[in-house]
Order: sequence, then C-alpha cells, then structure tokens
Amino acid sequence: MLVVMWAAAALAGIIHVLFFCMESLWWTKPAVYRRFRSTAEQAQTTKSLALNQGFYNLFLAAGALGGLALIASGRTSLGLTLVTWNCASMLAARRRARRLLAPDDAWRRHPGPGAPDLPDRRALSPPELTR
Repeated sequence: MLVVMWAAAALAGIIHVLFFCMESLWWTKPAVYRRFRSTAEQAQTTKSLALNQGFYNLFLAAGALGGLALIASGRTSLGLTLVTWNCASMLAARRRARRLLAPDDAWRRHPGPGAPDLPDRRALSPPELTR
C-alpha cells in the first residue's frame, strides 16, 4: 500500500508541475490554448488568471513532492501530513472542476461513487431568483 501511495502522490505532483508549465509558461502557445478549448484572443485576455492557476498547481505539486522527500528523509509524520493534505486538495479541486464544467446539473444525475444526494439548487434559492 505504501508503494501505491508513493506512486500516486509522485504522479499527481508531476502532473501538477506539467499543469504549471502549461498554464504559467506556455499559456499563449496555440497547442496549449487549443487544449483548453480557447482562442488566441481568450488566451491573451486570461493570461494573468492562468498564471495564478498555474502557481496554485505548482504549490500543490511542491507540497506533495516535498512531503515524499520528507518521508524519505525520516520525517514521516510531517511528510505524511503534507502528502495527505496536498493530494486531498488535488482530489477536491478535481471534483469541484467536474461540477463546474458539467452541463447544468448533470453531475447530480451521476455524482460518482459515495457522493451524497443533493437537492436541486432551485430548492435552495430564494423564490425571486428561480423565475
């Protein structure tokens, strides 16, 4: 199980470093902005937002990979805390992105394993906002 944790955390860290490069360093290159379904004009307009998101991903990667380095150096408790926190943040962000990018309420129909049933957002809104 420890090997699986190491491999998953290392892979997640490396992927987040790649996202940092894509969002912060290469955002305006055609191959990158097309991957994010964007145009050159949109990429130029959102360049500062992508830079911010890229550094967020870099810090998640640094936390996960740094935690693995701490575990390897014998500081197991601190390293495990960093790895757990950063990998949990990555999973939470992925789940949130899935909900934001899904068509209207599609994630409610297929929320994934173990997810609680949530009420329709119109049921939680004040009546004047649902019209």
